[in-house]
Amino acid sequence: MEKIASFTIDHIKLEPGVYVSRKDHVGDSIITTFDLRMTSPNDEPVMNTAEVHTIEHLAATFLRNHDQFKERTVYFGPMGCRTGFYLLLAGDYESKDIIPLMIEMYEFIRDFKGEVPGASPKDCGNYLDMNLGMANFLADRYLTHTLYNIDEKHLIYPQ
Repeated sequence: MEKIASFTIDHIKLEPGVYVSRKDHVGDSIITTFDLRMTSPNDEPVMNTAEVHTIEHLAATFLRNHDQFKERTVYFGPMGCRTGFYLLLAGDYESKDIIPLMIEMYEFIRDFKGEVPGASPKDCGNYLDMNLGMANFLADRYLTHTLYNIDEKHLIYPQ
């Protein structure tokens, strides 16, 4: 079998950033998949499931309520390796195009207090697996160390 595109990225060189993972043509539309890499693969500890789950709930809620992007958001969810998230947007985008949106989203996650949206037995299949404090911390870390001063090296996959 042919290797899928995401397995051809050199994860030894990969650092936290915002990368275009792929662009898919669906009819006349383009879906852009972003790799929101929050930790260095195989170098830093991965995120635990509770904070990943919390970030997923908060980010999906934020995106699907965003004035400009609610109609363009196709999917937001975690990577199986727990080093980041995938964001799928309807449209043809480059990484730099969504940096303001990512800053706004991760500031929302960093600053969120109270009940996590959808964290109830009626709304979620694993509602007890949440860690808001760590989600706040990891969002702040990603903002401070990656998003606020992002450069080209962290917008394009390493060769």
